[in-house]
Amino acid sequence: MADVYDKAETRDSGEREAELFAKLPNHLSWAVSKAPTLAEHLKGIDVAAVKSRGALADLPVLRKPGLMEAQAKIPPFGGFAVAENLAGTRLFSSPGPIWEPQGLGADPWGAAASLYAAGFRKGDVVHNALSYHMTPGGFILDEGARALGCSVFPAGAGNTDLQVEAAAALKPVGYTGTPDYLKIMLDRAEEQGADLSSIKRALVSGGALFPAMREAYAVRGVQVMQSYATADLGIVAYETQSDGTIHPGMVGSGNLIIEIVRPGTGVPVEVGEVGELVVTNFSSVYPLVRFATGDLTKELDEPSPCGRTNIRISGWMGRADQRTKVKGMFVDPKQIQTLRDQHPEIENARLIVERDGDSDAMRLQVTGNNIDENSIASSLRDITRLGGKVEQVSELPNDGKVITDERDYDI
Repeated sequence: MADVYDKAETRDSGEREAELFAKLPNHLSWAVSKAPTLAEHLKGIDVAAVKSRGALADLPVLRKPGLMEAQAKIPPFGGFAVAENLAGTRLFSSPGPIWEPQGLGADPWGAAASLYAAGFRKGDVVHNALSYHMTPGGFILDEGARALGCSVFPAGAGNTDLQVEAAAALKPVGYTGTPDYLKIMLDRAEEQGADLSSIKRALVSGGALFPAMREAYAVRGVQVMQSYATADLGIVAYETQSDGTIHPGMVGSGNLIIEIVRPGTGVPVEVGEVGELVVTNFSSVYPLVRFATGDLTKELDEPSPCGRTNIRISGWMGRADQRTKVKGMFVDPKQIQTLRDQHPEIENARLIVERDGDSDAMRLQVTGNNIDENSIASSLRDITRLGGKVEQVSELPNDGKVITDERDYDI
């Protein structure tokens, strides 16, 4: 039996799926009754009938630009928060600006399970170097660690000398923060002759953890694992281990419905295909439905060796926003999806934006059978109001790119 924070992490995946979609209709019905802009966003949809992934996929995707526009019109939360549940909670601002409320109860962002997977246990002292200033980052892991039974030093960001002094005195077992700041602390401690050897494990987020960086920490006696989180949703997925071996990919948080869609659209992709991460939560304060993170990932087709049974993703694979201006007009991934819908013979497609002399040019690469390049080119012109060449290719990279800009802006 896997050593997990919550036994639900190892429950039968089919049972979990059934439970999530059994409670989704009631949650959506309640949410639209409490959040007026969410109700408007889902206007005309029988949310009580959303009982499957197929039905969920018919709902519109909510992207950050739309959320920011709503917040600008109806500050601070754009009519997506449940006003009656905001009392007594924290309110945050992230770059944009975009505003987020804290959820209710202990561990509202679901961080405890990710910390447990990284080896954190009740009684550990944790040095939390994520920012507590304006953004929720520091609080996300702080709340999770304390729910787990850890004692937390709220170090925040910056003031490295003071952080080293505090860590040397408190002797934390664990570190939480960005991947690179732990190195800054350890290097500074060596310069000052301070002993930070008490730190044996770390859970990092908010930046890339490169393999060489992870190995360098291991040489210094620190096992570093990572989680994927957003300010709006909290912990979405996290790395796991068995007997000290860190497994590839990340396991999704069990209280979220995770989808991966073709970038710029709401159309789910096949398992293993790179796409944009879209999440539906069950928050009683900030109910988000098909919220697009703007990040690329893919679903791994095998369950995690650790025994956790939720959806397993590869982690962060880049950004999904590929809307591109061509000859003064924007071309959107949704338009390429519209073209694919009109031409079911297309298996995959990628629009390349490039230069032809002094002018912008478009070239649509497609895969599939019975391809009529002239017919597709005609549809491309009708949909985008721009002309472009169509060429059939044998395959396209599996990297989530629908539109790629290959213009050289240095020439």
